[in-house]
Amino acid sequence: MTVTFTSAGAKTAAKKMEHAVLTAYEPPKPGGLQKPGAELDKIEFPFNPKELSLAKNAKWQRQAQPNAAKAGVPEFKGAEPAKLSLEIFIDSTDTMGDKTIKLVERLFNLTVPTKESRTKGKGSPPWVIFKWGTTTGFPSYVSSVTAKYTLFTPGGMPVRAVCTVNLEEVSGEPGGQNPTSGALAARDSHTLTAGDSLQSLAYQAYGNPELWRYIAEANDIDDPMRLKLGSTVLVPALEEIQHG
Repeated sequence: MTVTFTSAGAKTAAKKMEHAVLTAYEPPKPGGLQKPGAELDKIEFPFNPKELSLAKNAKWQRQAQPNAAKAGVPEFKGAEPAKLSLEIFIDSTDTMGDKTIKLVERLFNLTVPTKESRTKGKGSPPWVIFKWGTTTGFPSYVSSVTAKYTLFTPGGMPVRAVCTVNLEEVSGEPGGQNPTSGALAARDSHTLTAGDSLQSLAYQAYGNPELWRYIAEANDIDDPMRLKLGSTVLVPALEEIQHG
């Protein structure tokens, strides 16, 4: 499923301008998906995106029915990471300086492993969170950045660009876990949308809505009736709660 959000009309524009921000953090230590590390960079975009494209797909499997012409009822097999795509306009014609180049370089730097993570292993990308006014994205990483330069100084320096930034939700498996060594099974994560509840998540994950308390405990949720849309919750694996 893909949802596209477009900019608001003139009445909204009359209010105080809220600039979109992309904040990068050091990834957490291996084995953890709860909180990112130290802040690495905070990119405030000079011009807000005209639209945001959000995609979320679920995995379903149909079992063939013996002696039947049609397949059986789809069975839920999990959700794929959410994806967010935004187009950013960058312009430095007011000064004809290198602001455009430097901002593009900062975006490109988000696609490579952080220096600290490289010293501790194979390297992990920075975690990023996109925020624009009341819209807060899910913890993610930058899967790709494309920059198209459209205007140059007489000396050939780019002063205008359109950048497409693709983010993918951080989810799935904490690193450094080995099921054969007795470690806990990997956790899944879920971005809350309208209609979600801890009971529905428990039913999807375990087939039993009464197990919602394990999800609440894993995320320090005190009031299950007040869930924040757009936030990401961790869903412990069934093996974890059975051996907890």
